[in-house]
Amino acid sequence: MNETLERWSTRRAFILAVTGAAVGLGNIWRFPYITGENGGAAFLLLYVAFVLLLGLPVMMAEILIGRAGRRSPMQSLGHLAGQAGASRHWRWLGLFGAFTVFCILSFYSVVSGWSIEFLVAAVNGDFVGRSAAQIGAGFDAFLADPGRMTFNHTLFLVMTMLVVAAGVAKGLEKLNNLLMPMLYLLLLVLAGYAATTEGFGPALAWLFLPDLSAVTPMVMLQAMGHAFFTLAVGACALMAYGAYMPDHQSLPRAAASVAVLDVTVALLAGIAIFSVVFAQGMDPGEGPGLMFVTLPVAFAELPGGPLWLSLFFLLLLLATWTSSINLAEPMVATLQGWGLGRGPAAAAVGLAVWGLGMLSVLSFSSLAETRLLFGMNPFELVSTIPPEIFLPLGGLLIAIFAAWVMPEETTLRALDAGPNGFRAWRALVRWVSIPLTLVVLLAGLI
Repeated sequence: MNETLERWSTRRAFILAVTGAAVGLGNIWRFPYITGENGGAAFLLLYVAFVLLLGLPVMMAEILIGRAGRRSPMQSLGHLAGQAGASRHWRWLGLFGAFTVFCILSFYSVVSGWSIEFLVAAVNGDFVGRSAAQIGAGFDAFLADPGRMTFNHTLFLVMTMLVVAAGVAKGLEKLNNLLMPMLYLLLLVLAGYAATTEGFGPALAWLFLPDLSAVTPMVMLQAMGHAFFTLAVGACALMAYGAYMPDHQSLPRAAASVAVLDVTVALLAGIAIFSVVFAQGMDPGEGPGLMFVTLPVAFAELPGGPLWLSLFFLLLLLATWTSSINLAEPMVATLQGWGLGRGPAAAAVGLAVWGLGMLSVLSFSSLAETRLLFGMNPFELVSTIPPEIFLPLGGLLIAIFAAWVMPEETTLRALDAGPNGFRAWRALVRWVSIPLTLVVLLAGLI
């Protein structure tokens, strides 16, 4: 197949698109609770370090493969492997990435449906005057209601696939240009509100004054894994976007901009969340329930709480929406590479993701006692194995392909960092990023 004719219209559009893929549940839901569980500033320090040493170099590797190939992920990998005289079986990595995203998007859509439910409840003021136990019981009742869960899951996927079906310029780019600035504006507003609370000072201390005694091997592993997960590397989504990258855009600068924006979202979300939590004297280490139980209680007790809580869940919905739109693209691109039109490809992907997602929906009701591999129910399986094993494995293979297999001249041209920049990047990927990714993978397997 010939090179893709689609391109992002501007350099800014490419950066917003990749940021949209990266920013999502990992930044606004997972980062705060995993930071709370792992010592606050000590975890944050390690997380930023591993973004630079692990996440960013592998992100650049994934984007440059797409940029060099200018095709769907499968076709780019096969084409570049052929150029290098390597096995064309490398193309199956593109299919593996699409399968990884398929699994992730199936549970991602279900969890994103929770943000729709909580946004409506917050706007209606349903959390005012309710205790943590009452909110927790209401959340459990919602999870056990397959009708409400299915409605939200379906609505979120329809929102997602309609944008993807519209194409790169009219769909993804147009919505990213609108929603990403809105997301940052909401974050700044919430962080500004957090600065007026009594918990602002303690939150800053918690996030930025590290206690190095809190650094343990497990905290380091968690920081490595989150640095990998939060940048959306390893699933070939960024490879698909690299194929649409403008010809004269600096890849290192664009990737660095995405990393900075991604970490900034996590930090602003952390400041907003922990300020509210500390203002109410609550425990920052509440785990995954921090978002859907602790925060509604904390906001409800503050002046203007329902408004701010509504804005927060709107922020969460926007972040998961942009992320899901951008994660769906490599699957649609793969089907387009097989000759299917964009509209039918988007419909096929949406239906397939919806079907697998229904197993996650039912995991909280009729399938709650069903156990598959490793004693996990369907939701636990798709929300654990793909992020913790498939993503690192995909990232490891992507890094190996870019740093060891691709022709040096092709890689140098696609990276567009000059000979010295290329040598520094390749050495970092070969001798630092690949070993660290292998550690993340082994940790997920243990």
